[in-house]
Amino acid sequence: MEKFDKHAIDEKVRGEMPFEHRWHNRFHLEMPFGLINDPNGLAYYNGEYHIFYQWNPLGCVHKNKCWAHVRTRDFVTYSMPELALWPTDVHDKDGCYSGCGLVENGQLRVLYTCNSKDEQGVRTAAQRFGTWMENGSVRKDAIIVPGNPEGFTAHFRDPNIFYHHGVRHFVLGAQRENETGTVLVYREEADGWKLLGELKTEYSDFGYMWECPGLLKFGSHDVLLFCPQGLEAQEYQYQNVYQSGYIAGHVSLDSMEMIHGKFQELDRGFDFYAPQVFQHEGRQILLGWMGMPDRDEDYPTAEKGWVFSLTMPRVLTLRQGHIFSRPARELQELRIQESAVDIEAQETDCVRANLAEGGEVLLNITLGKAQVIHMTLGYGMEKTVLHYDHKQQIMTIDRTGMNLGGKGKRSFKLYVDQTLSIQLFIDRTAIEAFFQNGEEAASFFVFPEKNILPDLVVTSDEAMEEVSGRVWELAAFRFR
Repeated sequence: MEKFDKHAIDEKVRGEMPFEHRWHNRFHLEMPFGLINDPNGLAYYNGEYHIFYQWNPLGCVHKNKCWAHVRTRDFVTYSMPELALWPTDVHDKDGCYSGCGLVENGQLRVLYTCNSKDEQGVRTAAQRFGTWMENGSVRKDAIIVPGNPEGFTAHFRDPNIFYHHGVRHFVLGAQRENETGTVLVYREEADGWKLLGELKTEYSDFGYMWECPGLLKFGSHDVLLFCPQGLEAQEYQYQNVYQSGYIAGHVSLDSMEMIHGKFQELDRGFDFYAPQVFQHEGRQILLGWMGMPDRDEDYPTAEKGWVFSLTMPRVLTLRQGHIFSRPARELQELRIQESAVDIEAQETDCVRANLAEGGEVLLNITLGKAQVIHMTLGYGMEKTVLHYDHKQQIMTIDRTGMNLGGKGKRSFKLYVDQTLSIQLFIDRTAIEAFFQNGEEAASFFVFPEKNILPDLVVTSDEAMEEVSGRVWELAAFRFR
């Protein structure tokens, strides 16, 4: 059998669906085996959302990089995952790395980074177009950038198309020869793709590599997404191994510079990286990788044969230079309405709610005299705590009470006047939290040692004036 036998691999996926292990998530995209990471090639085509993502179908290590593919009309029911793009030739023999999707002349196309190394281990990174075919695979087309330009290393990847005055451009993550990160811009011209140069920002020395860039438009404002590697952790930011964030302002492709505000993180959790955003019907829709490079010890599912998930789809909005993210409205269809339980309590220092194996929690906590709030997800003797200190305006996510997987704490500033608002999506292992109507978000995994349904207990140092909300059990994604 060939190393990447699409038919055999697709049959194996179908044979292992639906998921059975209690750590497999119900409403987060993941695979029955192998390692997944960056979402790729996001596009809306022929009435469906197409989601590609990095996948190693041969093991739980960062090798053999292929693309998997699913389709959905509603982010609830999906096509069966399949192998769509895999190494086949001298250009991408060492991996089909990340890229983007676009619709062109009635076809769904992708643009991705080919990775190849010679016998001395010297890398060549080339940028290549492909076309998705109805047989479920991507046909490989022309290479448009055969290598890295002078002044930059072969850490040169993750092209992402955008349009400016109707002309196609793409941004690309890059590393200068002095080992600092940056973003390059290419423009399509009659005789091919031309390098316009670096997009100048105020961050000339901000990590050693910038991955997964994306240039977004929010009305008259521009947002540059990127993932800087090599930032030093600070007390309330940059606490992961690698970061995912953005700068907002205005881009001039004439002067090749961006006037912008400070770098801000998109997600404050332990397990979020390499997001990609695409636009459809006025919505900027984000999918991210729930995982973190170089933290293999945090993910015990690798011992079971699979590792990592994608986030749920989020819709982004920009307000006063800050991105708000909310779960896509389609996810409300996962709510099992007859399971809904209302939470209504006044002048209390404790509220409890039992949760199903997949659930959503909406809470509004009017603080009153309370200054310290503990929201504890309990799994028998294990627990994860979301701790809010109103006086310090600090939210902390604490996983030290779990026995397996990643632990530690993440703390970030969160301004609350009178009411703390939180929306939690609690899957079997993947948890996504949205604070203050999406002002901040946090994605993280927990791996309960025992097969115990969680409960949520909200306590406070003094009486909370009012706690209101609702809890739903959520249905699982459906695959067809």
